[in-house]
Amino acid sequence: MNALPEYVPPDVWTWNKENGGQFASINRPVSGPTHDRDLPVGRHPLQLYSLATPNGVKVTIMLEELLALGHAGAEYDAWLIRIGDGDQFGSGFVEANPNSKIPALVDRGGAQPVRVFESGAILLYLAEKFGAFVPTDAPSRAECLSWLFWQMGAAPYLGGGFGHFYAYAPSKMEYPIDRFAMEVKRQLDVLDKRLASSAYIAGDEYTIADIAIWPWYGGLVNGWLYNAAEFLSVHEYRHVRRWADAIGVRPAVQRGRKVNRTFGEPASQLHERHDASDFETRTQDKVAAEK
Repeated sequence: MNALPEYVPPDVWTWNKENGGQFASINRPVSGPTHDRDLPVGRHPLQLYSLATPNGVKVTIMLEELLALGHAGAEYDAWLIRIGDGDQFGSGFVEANPNSKIPALVDRGGAQPVRVFESGAILLYLAEKFGAFVPTDAPSRAECLSWLFWQMGAAPYLGGGFGHFYAYAPSKMEYPIDRFAMEVKRQLDVLDKRLASSAYIAGDEYTIADIAIWPWYGGLVNGWLYNAAEFLSVHEYRHVRRWADAIGVRPAVQRGRKVNRTFGEPASQLHERHDASDFETRTQDKVAAEK
């Protein structure tokens, strides 16, 4: 292992913004708004405020899958939150999510608006609201929710741990990359062994467990996250790859990946989504052609 200068923690930690790496401008050790800004509200009851990170994509995939099933009440407005610009610290967004993280959903379909934050909570809220993508019998529901919460607990190792030190930290450090790569490979092995005997994560049916896990681990084995597929030898996890491919061809998944996306090919970016027709008329290649 490469020798590194020993770091001796001080008696009392103080924040050094210069050590924040690529995301120093949006990280801070306190919560709350930094500026006043109301959130926009569209014409649909469901108002989503998000960005097409893996956590954001979970929710847009879920909404598009609900619409594909014929749930007209799942029509939604998706507003872009540019976290690099600090939109998540506006007063309106903090009111929707006091943790200042995307995604946040506000359901205005009832007598009082209902805010829902944390992507797993949003998936479960929508599944129960529309009676879809979550089993109703107790054993199957328990299996589904166990895997949903597995993802919520496991992804910080993949994103905040491995992704941060492998892709975003100011310098490469062997110890944290080694530590988090080991854990991510263990997680991939957990999934691979599960999917060796099951078509989907929770059993034979596609559920919110798949919708939660796919943007992270499907993205990883498909090479979309951190450009780390070779480093992690993802070819070893053939059952995960089979599952990831099967979900990736679903039309609703392909639509959901485009919503609030600000990177990649212009045709794959739909910065805001307010109507189903936006996929045909408002992707960035179409917007650019209008100018």
